[in-house]
Amino acid sequence: QLQLVESGGGLVQAGGSRRLSCVASGHTINNYALGWFRQAPGKERDFVAGISWSGRSTDYASSVKGRFTISRDNAKNTVYLQMNSLSPEDTAVYYCYADPHPRAAASRSWGQGTQVTVSS
Repeated sequence: QLQLVESGGGLVQAGGSRRLSCVASGHTINNYALGWFRQAPGKERDFVAGISWSGRSTDYASSVKGRFTISRDNAKNTVYLQMNSLSPEDTAVYYCYADPHPRAAASRSWGQGTQVTVSS
């Protein structure tokens, strides 16, 4: 498994923007699908966005579609989440993940999370 470290969280005003980063170490991310979940207090951890190993396919939760953009930079071993038009409902701990190829016989890796707080 990879080691993943998120950064970029913090306090942002409603309507503002924030970019999260997740840097992997221990292995190249080239052959991993990547993505983000988030968990608000008292809520389940929910899927936010994902990007395929090739970077050619993306998937978004309906709640963030059109506002958030996931991208990856394999040269930097990093996946990003650009968040625009933020609202208080986006307040959560955001976790990145990396999924190995299904035939790799390895489990999903998770980052430690980064807090995003959106104020009114």
